Amino acid sequence: MKISIRSLPALFLILTGFMLVPQKKRVSLFDGRTFNGWEGDTIKTWKIEDGAIAGGSLEETVPHNFFLCTKKTYSNFVLNVKFKLTGREGFINTGVQFNSVRSKDPDYEMIGYQADLGAKFWASLYDESRRNKTLIAPDSAEVLKLVKLNDWNDYEVRSENGRIRISLNGKQTVDYTEPDKSIPQKGIIGLQIHGGGKAKVYYKDIYIEEL
Repeated sequence: MKISIRSLPALFLILTGFMLVPQKKRVSLFDGRTFNGWEGDTIKTWKIEDGAIAGGSLEETVPHNFFLCTKKTYSNFVLNVKFKLTGREGFINTGVQFNSVRSKDPDYEMIGYQADLGAKFWASLYDESRRNKTLIAPDSAEVLKLVKLNDWNDYEVRSENGRIRISLNGKQTVDYTEPDKSIPQKGIIGLQIHGGGKAKVYYKDIYIEEL
């Protein structure tokens, strides 16, 4: 293909135009000190302790599910968090909501996908307050080899055009493609402490990369 000298300026503008398109980078959702960018019950349920978000209680049974949510909506993304789940009795469970909305009745619940965490639910995909079931789960024996009980774990959620992948401590546990095209693939992100147990969860190093 011959390129004339006259066409070079236009070609240069096209090429530099592509080069100047801003690339989205991984950003932090939690500054380690404040709840900036988040909303929820930050009076009793959610606190900041030692640079981490802490939710729940080991002294009192958590009465129902509580969620700390982002104020911003996200669609295609890779979300990385570190979590530590502890508990003494009852149902010890937590999870990361995404592509979700807050429920109006009851107003403390959420509707959407949850990257679930807890005994029998480690690193599985649950549909909270919608289909109310686990959509896909890893082998229970294999996932127990991955999780560090009562210690910090790395969790990754990748949501991209209806395909959802979850990884725990560097190992993929879920690869799910949503067959129902009516299910929203965007929404807010929420950190959960499940009701029904004396449980406390910690989250830190929360980063998101929009795709």
